[in-house]
Amino acid sequence: MSADAAIRARIGDIPTPQFLTTPVTSIGALSAARVAIVTTAGLRRGGDIDLWSRTDGSFTVLPGDARDVQLSHFSPNFDRSGFAADLNVVYPIDRLAEMAAAGEIGSVANAHLSFMGAQTDATFSTILLDSGPAAARVLLDDGVDVVLLTPI
Repeated sequence: MSADAAIRARIGDIPTPQFLTTPVTSIGALSAARVAIVTTAGLRRGGDIDLWSRTDGSFTVLPGDARDVQLSHFSPNFDRSGFAADLNVVYPIDRLAEMAAAGEIGSVANAHLSFMGAQTDATFSTILLDSGPAAARVLLDDGVDVVLLTPI
């Protein structure tokens, strides 16, 4: 059995949440939009390298000018080589700055968010009811129109 087939056999029947509606909003021109990054790379600021736990549904706010971010993702199955070569592989902050300078987006947000990606179903309610709305509030308070998701 291949590794992919083995993984599918182990996780294929894990229950997933079902949503009855999908909210959609219109933002107008992307050239006027304020854009933030939300990543599941488990990023922390330099010096704040506490590892995330498997049931940590919290998030870290990364200031828009921060480039001293460190990967604190705990999964041994995560390939860190891309991140080691270029921060923008998981956190494309410099690409957003270039897009803003070129007028392709309106502006880059002051606040970006990082969650730990490898979560258990026990953490889902925490994210849905607590940290998810708190994260949305951070972005709304910063005037964010569009979120670039970088799932890791």
